Amino acid sequence: MRVLLAVALATAGAVGEGRAQTNCDGPCPIQPSVPGPGPRSPGGGSSSGNNNTGWYILGGVVAAVAGWAITTRLFPDPPGPGGPPPGRPGAPDQPLLSQQLPPGNQPPVWPPQAGTGGTAPGGRAGGTQTTQAPRRGFDVPPFGAPIVPNEVILDIPSTVPTQTLDQMAARHGMTRVETTSFRLTGRTMHRWRIDGSTSVPDMIPNLVGERQIAGAGANYLYALAEEAVVPANGDQYAPQKLNLPEAHRLAKGNRILVAVIDSEVDALHPDLVGAITANFDASADGERPHSHGTGMAGAIAARRVMLGTAPRVGLLTVRAFSTKANSVEGTTFNILKGLDWAAAQGARVVNMSFAGPSDPRLREALAKAKQKGMVLIAAAGNAGPNSPPLYPAADPNVIAVTATDVDDTLFSGANRGKHIAVAAPGVDILAPAPDGAYQFTTGTSVAAAEVSGVAALLIERNPLLTPDEVKKILMSTARDLGPKGHDPNFGAGLVNALQAVMAAKPDHPPPPGPALSRR
Repeated sequence: MRVLLAVALATAGAVGEGRAQTNCDGPCPIQPSVPGPGPRSPGGGSSSGNNNTGWYILGGVVAAVAGWAITTRLFPDPPGPGGPPPGRPGAPDQPLLSQQLPPGNQPPVWPPQAGTGGTAPGGRAGGTQTTQAPRRGFDVPPFGAPIVPNEVILDIPSTVPTQTLDQMAARHGMTRVETTSFRLTGRTMHRWRIDGSTSVPDMIPNLVGERQIAGAGANYLYALAEEAVVPANGDQYAPQKLNLPEAHRLAKGNRILVAVIDSEVDALHPDLVGAITANFDASADGERPHSHGTGMAGAIAARRVMLGTAPRVGLLTVRAFSTKANSVEGTTFNILKGLDWAAAQGARVVNMSFAGPSDPRLREALAKAKQKGMVLIAAAGNAGPNSPPLYPAADPNVIAVTATDVDDTLFSGANRGKHIAVAAPGVDILAPAPDGAYQFTTGTSVAAAEVSGVAALLIERNPLLTPDEVKKILMSTARDLGPKGHDPNFGAGLVNALQAVMAAKPDHPPPPGPALSRR
């Protein structure tokens, strides 16, 4: 309508001006002279051809300007999505980075296309659904993703002075909480708290203008992949399912360091005495031993009442998960610290029995860890068959493990997906508990811990195995379950420790070195 009005006005103006000059019966009278250059006709008028052409041009220009003024002033573009860019009349009065996207072009939400298979841990990213910031490394969390609601992780070089950091924090209403230099990735990361009401998704774009900041992201929350169940029996069936007694005749994980990033482990439990080589507290909160961390450590290294999958390994326990409001959650920052410490200690296997959203900072650290030869194993997650892939299990550098029961049936709460590599027993599994007790646990968590122990057996058998070779051996020797071949439920099938250890041909003897200390 606006375009048609402008054309009509321009046409009417041009025609009107032309008629004023040419619409006369017979010879037109000589018009009064108009000041300006050009030859004059007798009586002061210009020559008729030039006179008519000039008036046509002048009339068209005047009409076009009038039409533009009317359409922009009386009929401005509507504000909001699809409106004019900032600076034009009628432009929406809001920052460009936080404008709402048009329907059908919204940023991803958490969980993407999820069904009824469960929910992610912790709080959810709120605020305006924002577009991605224009600078690489500034990652706005998906709408609804589980995050620490008032914290951001910043990538700032260690060369930036403290005074500059304080000034940046004050400009944006934040407080500097923690700074750590990570040897694994070569980055210095900062954890800052938002003091005002600004949400994390809205704060990250606000930091783009700070050139000293190389990147910014949310501090995601991850949940331990365990489901509480009523004890069913006192038998430990996992060793028989995995063919562990026969495998242990060839290897028991001697002198192999396995990192367990989890909650606090009871190092004094009778089944774990002497198993823990070193411990690292990534979280500053004081914590008592927790059932999840103690259970995962026992599934790997139990050696007295129970039989762990690798009873002679050295455990590097990392407390990255803290108890809050009857739940156990770990953050991106604490997981990064634990992974970095484990790499510095020389861990060959890392067990990650937790699940949550994808995080580019964790993704980078996992890639670096694999490059160093660390075998990364994670629980597929317990969010059910309709859940999207959870991380770190779905990361391409990680071996994803699902859970089965005593009848080799898939655990009903397990995540599915083409990223699933193998399965291991994970329903009603006997495991150590704090204060010298024992528990039954169910979930992909304990299945992942069992596979981490089997990976240690392979590395003892052949220390030169790469992470990709370990994954290939585990999958190629697994007992096929479900549809023939690899499938999104069981992966390659149930792990067979004996066949896997036999396939890890000892082409080279173990490297010399002192035995791990026991305490």
